[in-house]
Amino acid sequence: MPEYDTLIIGGGPAGSSAAAILAEFGHRVLVVEREKFPRYHIGESLIPFTFYPLERLGLIPRMRASNFMKKYSVSFVSQSGRQSVPFYFHTRYDADSVAQTWQVLRSEFDLMLLNHARDLGAEVREETRVERLIHEQGRVAGAVVTTPAGGTAEIRARITIDCTGKEAFTSNKEGWRVKDPCLNKVAVWTYYEGSMREPGIDEGATTVAFVEEKGWFWHIPQHNNRVSVGVVADGKYLTRDGVRDPKEIFDREVRQNKWIEDHLAAGEQVGDYFVTSEYSRYSRHSCAPGLLLAGDAFAFLDPVFSSGVMLALKSGVMAGEEVHRGLMKNDLSPAHFAEYAETMREGLENMRRLVYAFYDPDFSFKDVIEKYPGSVGPMTDCLSGDVNKDFSELWSQISEFVPLPESLPYGLPLEAWANKQVCGAG
Repeated sequence: MPEYDTLIIGGGPAGSSAAAILAEFGHRVLVVEREKFPRYHIGESLIPFTFYPLERLGLIPRMRASNFMKKYSVSFVSQSGRQSVPFYFHTRYDADSVAQTWQVLRSEFDLMLLNHARDLGAEVREETRVERLIHEQGRVAGAVVTTPAGGTAEIRARITIDCTGKEAFTSNKEGWRVKDPCLNKVAVWTYYEGSMREPGIDEGATTVAFVEEKGWFWHIPQHNNRVSVGVVADGKYLTRDGVRDPKEIFDREVRQNKWIEDHLAAGEQVGDYFVTSEYSRYSRHSCAPGLLLAGDAFAFLDPVFSSGVMLALKSGVMAGEEVHRGLMKNDLSPAHFAEYAETMREGLENMRRLVYAFYDPDFSFKDVIEKYPGSVGPMTDCLSGDVNKDFSELWSQISEFVPLPESLPYGLPLEAWANKQVCGAG
């Protein structure tokens, strides 16, 4: 018998939430995490429908008692510096649930999630790196890991869940990675202390401020008087004139938007400058015999609508519940996870269509709303994370203004491994 029912690779939001669900059901769960928590991570703004996976995990009371900045609205700023009227979530949603969300410090938020899984009975081994999956009799039977002391160990489980985030362990190792044909942006970001904030209820608002070439800044207020601020655009735009130093790029783009320039002028830059690129990626397969993918290891979209944490938590909770059902039925076949895969893919594709529209130079939300006032509700739902519903009418309306992308071939169950019958084969 395997030592564990489930081995989870990665202790971020997807891995921690899957572990918490499975431990709550009484299963033997092991989480192996490469780093030591708390650790730094970007992706700090939650969207309204993050409420539901957090509620399922039992963490809403803890979130409400936390120091995390409360977020009630989002506003947009033109390149000239003119700010829109804030969009308040309570204009559409119940004030007791999704009408308010949070801006989080990921080191604190992710540690809270991982400790919650521990509290429910999951075993967690930090500073433990997965080297390879164990393939045995046509299925994944666990993984070989490097321990904190530098030794190696085999961990065997009835099923392994890959929650390795952007590293996308399985997708990269197996050649499953699917690139998005258009969403290949670059982000440069840093932190400020004392940056100007909006008054009252808008103090924790996310602000999206535009620059040239459909680029944009995020301005995310956090607790402890800190603000996360970064710019996202095509790499050729950000590195124009041969400029590649992150600080030079950032400082130059700050001058391209008056609102950003004025708000940051009141504060002081602290810490490092960070750069990332090519973050829109998908895994061709979401599951295989003995293996399931969740969170960013399944897919990650452009960050413009802050969907990453919500999708990671949602997929982690769903993965945990589906693995539980599979363990109870003794059915952990790829076919068992087909509905999970399709649900995640449907939500991702809906959000992806809006991301594509956003970056099209001919697109404006305002134009669509003026012609189709009824589009406000569905558009708001999708942007807020209520992504698994029928948006066909909205896509038909938007497609009158800009073309929308075809679905990509990802998230498909792999029914059988090819040429992987030997125990321990890479």
